[in-house]
Amino acid sequence: MQHSSRTKLFLLFWFVNAALAQSDVANHLRQANDYLKAKNPEAAAREFEAVTALDPKNAEANANLGVMAFFRRDYPKAAQYLRVAVAANPALAKTEALLGICERRLGLPSAQARLERSFPKLKERGLQIQTGLELANLYYQQGAADRAASVMLPLVDIDPDNVEILYMAQRVYSDLADNTLNKLAILAPGSARMQQVIAERLVNDGDLKGAAEHYRKALAIDSHLPGVHYELAEALLETAPTDEQAQEAAEKELKAARELEGDTSRAECLEARILFHRSDINGSYEHYKHALELNPGDAEAQVGIGRLLATMQKPQEAVRYLRMAIEADPLNEQAHYRLATVYKKLGQHEESVKELKLFQEIKQTKEQIRELYRQMNRKRREPTEPDGES
Repeated sequence: MQHSSRTKLFLLFWFVNAALAQSDVANHLRQANDYLKAKNPEAAAREFEAVTALDPKNAEANANLGVMAFFRRDYPKAAQYLRVAVAANPALAKTEALLGICERRLGLPSAQARLERSFPKLKERGLQIQTGLELANLYYQQGAADRAASVMLPLVDIDPDNVEILYMAQRVYSDLADNTLNKLAILAPGSARMQQVIAERLVNDGDLKGAAEHYRKALAIDSHLPGVHYELAEALLETAPTDEQAQEAAEKELKAARELEGDTSRAECLEARILFHRSDINGSYEHYKHALELNPGDAEAQVGIGRLLATMQKPQEAVRYLRMAIEADPLNEQAHYRLATVYKKLGQHEESVKELKLFQEIKQTKEQIRELYRQMNRKRREPTEPDGES
């Protein structure tokens, strides 16, 4: 009987002490959060440490101490606290994401699984971006560009103007493109698709005549290859837009493209351009209209109709189509230029000056980009110096 009384008394003391300890934990946590709100992290850290002294596995205190150590770049200490927090509460996605970043900085193999688990669950934009970039870099260093691309795609959607995201995305996508091109060159160096790729590269370099030659080689191998007849037609027309023979050759390829792929908005736009160069304004207008029926968001058709309406002395209608093109693509320099000329006709000088300024700024920016690409391509083609003496 006496033994039973002692047991009950012990349990009573235990419960009382546990309750007091929990009360102290709650008080310290409350005080710590007050200090955080008052932007006093040092005092908050002392309160969180008091919590861990009473309750070493407390998830909230360890998570906060881990975050503080993380921002001090003390990754070993941060990982120590964050690991305890995640073990106590595995549902803490933000905490696990930070732990994954710490472990990656420390070179620990467990980082990948943590980043993979936490990244899809994150809602906070900044941490989403940081975690995603860490994971993408990890994949990229492993040579898994395809896995890195699967991470970069949502990141570009989250923050399409973020320089770090754009830089990483272009690295990943460039590697994927190069890898697939290399594979195509190895597996099918003499294929029609390889000839098409060469032609497209030449178009990007401004060599339209060379591109046309390789498009013809592709069609000689496979006359039914999708997309090539249209691309050849476009290259032929761009080579000499006002030349009658070039126009006829482009129309011939365009007809073949329609027979293979049906009518498309881009085919209608190309037909409209041919007719415009022949001064057939009404015919050009009808084809641009049909292009918009096929694809209401076709910016080329919108600009084309706007230009023709201005020529037909219908400036107010022209404004509507040109504004549509700019809404779809704010960097459409031709739309801004045409709109500037239309506003001038309407006597809206302030709006005209504004659009002309935008046109000039966009044109200058694009020329700077083109120059950067020219420099990069020139460096790629420069012969490397031989090692040693010849």
